[in-house]
Amino acid sequence: MLVNVPGPWSPLLGRLALSEIPYTNPILAPLFVVIVIAGIALVAAITYYGKWGYLWKEWFTTVDHKKLGIMYIILGLVMLFRGFIDGLMMRTQQLLADGPGDNGMKVMGAIHGYLTPFHFGQIYSAHGLIMILLAATPLLVGIMNIIVPLQIGARDMAYPYLNALGLWITTAAVVLIMASLFVGDFSHNGWFGYAPIFELSYSPGVGVDYWIWTLELVALGTTLGSINFLATVVKMRAPGMTWSRLPVFTWSAVSANIIALTSFPCLQVALALVAADRYLGTHFFTAGFGGNLMLYTNLFWLWGHPEVYFVILPAFGMLSEIIPAFSEKPIFGYTAMVLATFAIAGVSWIVWLHHFFTMGMGPYVSTEFSIATMLVGIPTGVKVFNWAFTMYKGRITMSAAMLWAIGALFLLLIGGLTGMMLSIPAINYMVHNSVFVVAHFHMMLLCIVYAVFGAVIFWFPKIFGFRLSEIWGKIMFWLFTAGTALVFFPMFMLGFMGETRRLDWPFNPQWAGWFAVQEVGIAVYCLSVLAFLWMLYASIRDRAQNRVHSCDAWNTSRSLEWLTDTPVPFYNFAMVPHINARDEVAWRREHGLAETQPNHFKAIHMPNNTGVALYIGAMTFLVGFGLTWRIWWLTAAALIIAVLLMIYRSNKGDSGYVISAEKMAELDRASKAAMVVGSNQPVHQGGGFSGGTVHAYSPLSSSARNGTPPTDSRQL
Repeated sequence: MLVNVPGPWSPLLGRLALSEIPYTNPILAPLFVVIVIAGIALVAAITYYGKWGYLWKEWFTTVDHKKLGIMYIILGLVMLFRGFIDGLMMRTQQLLADGPGDNGMKVMGAIHGYLTPFHFGQIYSAHGLIMILLAATPLLVGIMNIIVPLQIGARDMAYPYLNALGLWITTAAVVLIMASLFVGDFSHNGWFGYAPIFELSYSPGVGVDYWIWTLELVALGTTLGSINFLATVVKMRAPGMTWSRLPVFTWSAVSANIIALTSFPCLQVALALVAADRYLGTHFFTAGFGGNLMLYTNLFWLWGHPEVYFVILPAFGMLSEIIPAFSEKPIFGYTAMVLATFAIAGVSWIVWLHHFFTMGMGPYVSTEFSIATMLVGIPTGVKVFNWAFTMYKGRITMSAAMLWAIGALFLLLIGGLTGMMLSIPAINYMVHNSVFVVAHFHMMLLCIVYAVFGAVIFWFPKIFGFRLSEIWGKIMFWLFTAGTALVFFPMFMLGFMGETRRLDWPFNPQWAGWFAVQEVGIAVYCLSVLAFLWMLYASIRDRAQNRVHSCDAWNTSRSLEWLTDTPVPFYNFAMVPHINARDEVAWRREHGLAETQPNHFKAIHMPNNTGVALYIGAMTFLVGFGLTWRIWWLTAAALIIAVLLMIYRSNKGDSGYVISAEKMAELDRASKAAMVVGSNQPVHQGGGFSGGTVHAYSPLSSSARNGTPPTDSRQL
């Protein structure tokens, strides 16, 4: 039986009422007006230029892994900016509210500073959830979406429709949390939730409900994506792409998605139990009624700590592609890097209790989890030394992408060393609830951000055909690095000085200087955002000068994605390549085969676009919104429509379409002409290598496995 909720409720609108719209809020009301005006202007511009048909056919209904990856990245960047604004508001509140003499801004109703404690709690909660699950995760999934199929020689993901479905369900989660800005409130009990504060009796509003269903949608979308990634790598590898030849980035994607597939269901179960408490009147987490609040803490961090490595391992994989390319050397210790990746993934499952060392679990349990946490440092150290040895005696090019990669290494060292400090229970007891811990995990998360920006600069020309501005990429790097130092190094100091987490009113006047330094850092961060936007503008403006005229944009790249045309055509490879070495592109370059092209083509099968994934994504948003506000008819209707769409899609299927061999030859010629190969090396049609039999392209499908040479592949 559904529990009664406090306040009014109607069959038509549930708990939704005009009073739930914060039209008197001096921050949200103007923001809402700005967003509405911007939305109207965008719709008007799209209509004026007649782009609705193009957007629908090429983007909204696409199943192309590259376009889906680009939309994931755009989604992640938008939410990264939203999360940054939340961080800016929190730092500004702490600066303005510092000291007992502050009386607050009366116009905002704040006792201290300019935010009320309740509003500060919402910002704090949204910031953490957004940055980890709606910014970092889409950015990483987007890059994996684009690069992994290319690195293994596949034409697309194993399940293109499922790929699109994962994107639109994640988008539904983004829209749901953004709706909480203007309709109702968001949760104020932290991004991870506190039992039993999230119970209905303690949090009667809809904020916790927004939090539940946003997380549930993110978890669903990520789980679907993890299935797809694993199936793609297992079943879609090109002939010759044995397990020992997989690029390190692909290995990192495999390990990360194993974590996602096995850990996100833990989060879904924990949230389902919270929802049962709030909606059905159960008491899984209320001690006074037979529940156990620590059950939630265990379930959440059983997901939460492996999830940390779900986001860090792909970042490590990106560094393992960028550093060798700009060091002009193969990765040092390939086998050790792969083993270290899976060692980190394995240990991630046995360290979750270090998140609550202070809960009084006893010395033996604390010791076990302390040792397990320290063990993570061993494979991580292996990676750091291998990256360093890769650069050692290499011909290093300090490009913008390489600067971001090296910056990520420094942040990883700081985050790793402070993590080793926190793994010691005695130290953890002293700083557990301080901003020292906040500074530590921001070092790790910013390591991911650095790797992502490096990866975007590195792979951007492969997808769009022109490079991003090197000058502005470096300017952004130095501004971002200065902002990082000014914001988070003082946070380490404040942690030692006793500043606790989630503090909306810093009562100690001695902290004022450090808060001022942090605010300067936030200002520098703002400049880095402007530099990023200008980098995009300047690069697009000067795209003719920055155009890439060869498959390999950097002429030092090593893995398979640099073998196909630039920008990558929708079919990825005109002919499925046959893999001869671990660093296939570098191997071909060294043997004079970099420009070798197939002399015949085969017909290929491609999937059709579909709007069903977008429709189901829209229905999942309505389900989440209806459950949040307890609008039962909307929830039921959206759920029924979503199920019917699934049944329709399952029965209809997708026969796809076939591109004939003649058409493929024509498309390949057009792609080569558009690329305008600038290399002085002639395009080989045969010969050019006397070292034995080499398979360059395979007419077989990508079902050929384990490096078995196809009997009818072209031999050079």
